[in-house]
Formats: sequence, structure tokens, C-alpha cells
Amino acid sequence: MRSLFLCSALLGAACSSTSAQPSKRQPAQQPTAVVATVGSASITLAEVDEKALQQPTANFSGKLAQALYDARRVTLDEMVASMLMDQEAKARGVDRATLVEKEIADKVGPVADADVAAWYQANQGRVQGATLDQVRAPIRALLIQERMDDARQRYVDVLKSKTPVRLTLEPPRLTVAANGPSRGAVAAPIQMIEFSDFQCPFCLRAHATVEQVLKTYGDRIHFVYRHYPLPTHPAARPAAEASACAAEQGKFWPYHDRLFEQPSRLSATDLKQHAVDLGLDASRFNACVDSQKYKAQVEADMKDGDEAGVNGTPAFFINGRMLSGAQPFDAFKRIIDEELASHQ
Repeated sequence: MRSLFLCSALLGAACSSTSAQPSKRQPAQQPTAVVATVGSASITLAEVDEKALQQPTANFSGKLAQALYDARRVTLDEMVASMLMDQEAKARGVDRATLVEKEIADKVGPVADADVAAWYQANQGRVQGATLDQVRAPIRALLIQERMDDARQRYVDVLKSKTPVRLTLEPPRLTVAANGPSRGAVAAPIQMIEFSDFQCPFCLRAHATVEQVLKTYGDRIHFVYRHYPLPTHPAARPAAEASACAAEQGKFWPYHDRLFEQPSRLSATDLKQHAVDLGLDASRFNACVDSQKYKAQVEADMKDGDEAGVNGTPAFFINGRMLSGAQPFDAFKRIIDEELASHQ
């Protein structure tokens, strides 16, 4: 049977400027492990980590700090959930397994054949040409696991509503200049900066999610768009420069929306026709595009993105907290709600 990649991480996929390479898990070293000796002196892993996190290059130290935080946060969330369920089981006088069975497993509905078929049709790229019969069982298992995870999270949220939980693990933050077209008040408690590429299919997917975020949080968000056209997308840089020319006439957001609404129309002729359709001064717009007036501005955005650790699109910074890829709405909501709570 062909391999079936049922990785839920695909939900957070992004257009990348580099090719992903397979990696092998190495045995973890303890912080106290000696990783170098110099004569009679030694250097521990903890000392290396401390110095690495202080490196002046944000691209390097930012990725390391984010990876460390992500690992700690996943573990911390699991420990909190486990403690909550243990406490609830003890209060009820039952064991943990009984509680899980009653409050989680029993509330997960069966996966119908139609659900399996719908997932199969919607994820052709992930099944690598396998037939529905070949992958029916793993798809069903995936859907059951997803429903179990959702039910567990809902139950943990219920337990959190009854028992105060306060997380003080501080996430890494990067200072990213909020230069570029924006929506919302600058003084809003949430600043969300996006580095994007008009030719990136994952940016297109994220576009709808961003709109949902802005609609949900309204005036509590200051949203800034910055350019990061990838070298693998030849139409992306001209589109970015054209959108800056539209911004010159106060039409960045209509032009931005137009490019995402018609992702197959990014040729030089299309870019100029969009301006005409949106009522811009065509002569002024064409002169701006032809002279590459905003080439340096786009390159400045890319440089800032590089320094912030961006290597794929879309990439978001929410109050300096990085969120990479076309993440689902809930991923944005979790960070934004934590940031809003910290401002209360």
C-alpha cells in the first residue's frame, strides 16, 4: 500500500523559501551534560543555550527561543490538563480512566462512511494516489483521533472554568517594525504583522482566516501587511511592488483583496488591468509600476522579515509572538486571547 501522510501539521503549512529535508531524532542531552572541554574546563549544554539565546542575530536566536518555548508550552499544557483531570477524578471518587471514558470517549460520535469519503475527496494531495479502499481505515482512525482530541480539549476547558489556571511561561517576542499598510488603531492592544506573498497558495488560504480574525476582534487589533515575495514565486515581487503603487493612491486594501480573489491573474498586464478596474489613475499607476518605484521598499520588508526569522509565508507576529504558516483561526485566537488577558 502506498504511504499515507495523515499529518495534522499540514493545517499550518506555508510556502517556503527552502526545501524541507528529512531529519532523524537524536538522543536528548540533559542541560547539565558537558558538550565541550577546554583543558580542564568544561562547557555544559545549559551554558550553550544561555549564550545562544542572547545571540544578536534574531533569525538564529529567535528560532531557537521559539522552538524551546513551543516544546515547553506543549508539555505545560499537557501537565495542566492532566492535573485538572486527576483532581476531577479524585473529587468524583473515580479513577482517571473512568472519567475519560464518561466525559470524553462516550461523547465522541461515530465516524460515518460519508465522513471518510468527504475527507478523502478534500485531501487528494495527501493520499498520494491511493484509492479510498486502500486508505479508508487510516482516515477513519485519523478522524476518530481528531474528534477525541477536540472532545478532550472541550472538557479541559470546562475544568478550567471551574479551577483557576494561570500560565506564566513567557513566550519569546521579537521587535518587528510595523511599517506598511495597516488597518485598525495603532494604540490597539494587539498588533498583528503579516509577512506575505501574493503568489503563495498558503497566503491565499490564510487570507480568509485573517479576515475572520479582524472581524472577530475589531478595534482591538492593529493589523499591518508587509511584503515577503519568495524567490520561487516569480510573479510575487512585481505584485508586491504593484500593490505599493496602489497604496500610493489610497487603494492598497482593495488591490490587495483583488490579487487574492484572482490568484491566477498576476501577469504584468493583469496587474495594470486590476488598477483600471479599481478606478485608479492608470497613467500614474503604470508609471509607478514600470519604474519599479517601490522596489527598495519591498526589499526592505524582506530584509526585516529575514532578520525576524521569516523563511516562509505567511508569517505572523502577534505582539511580537511568531505564528508561522496558514494556521487555523483557533491558533490565532489562543495567542490573541492570552495577550488580551495579559493587558487586563
